[in-house]
Amino acid sequence: MSDTSPTAPAPGPEPLRVADEDLDDLASALAKTIAEVRRHGVILDRLGSEPDRVLPAEQQTDGAAEAGAAGPEKADGPTSVFILALGGEKYAVELAALSNWVNHLLLPVYGREISTTRPWCAQWHEHPEAVARLHALWLAWQQLTDAEAGLAGPSTWHRDHLDQALVHLRAPDGPFAACATSPTRPNHRLLATPAPEQSGVAA
Repeated sequence: MSDTSPTAPAPGPEPLRVADEDLDDLASALAKTIAEVRRHGVILDRLGSEPDRVLPAEQQTDGAAEAGAAGPEKADGPTSVFILALGGEKYAVELAALSNWVNHLLLPVYGREISTTRPWCAQWHEHPEAVARLHALWLAWQQLTDAEAGLAGPSTWHRDHLDQALVHLRAPDGPFAACATSPTRPNHRLLATPAPEQSGVAA
């Protein structure tokens, strides 16, 4: 006679238990993952704000190897994230983000006092050289303060980027030479630059 008693259900999987000493490692790994996701989000936002890039002709066909000898076609629009490669609304959006970083991080921490040997201009965004140098400094800050840059990343940013940028920006003959040299006497004046006609070689 066969056994007709009901079969007991199979036991479910055991709950995952993590040793207390491993929790710190998991928290650190999670923090790194979150930082990486945020960094990728910034990159995706920046890439999304760039115009669509046109693939070279050899990448649009199956015969990429055969067409490679012809050379890639030049892509339409800027392919750089550098602010001087942007225009119109994209430039304005990038400049607004840069201004936020300059006003809320760079100046409060590294601004130092205005003097004749260390001028500054509150309207720095109207000085093309200042915009270019500050934007390059900000891009380097984003890369070198990321968790993936390692523990020496911030030190590298100070040594290789911040110090050099401030030396040139705030030099007595730098882009702000005709601007404020005293916090009590704000001033803004763009220095004259060579005209395009003068930069060419005479025929």
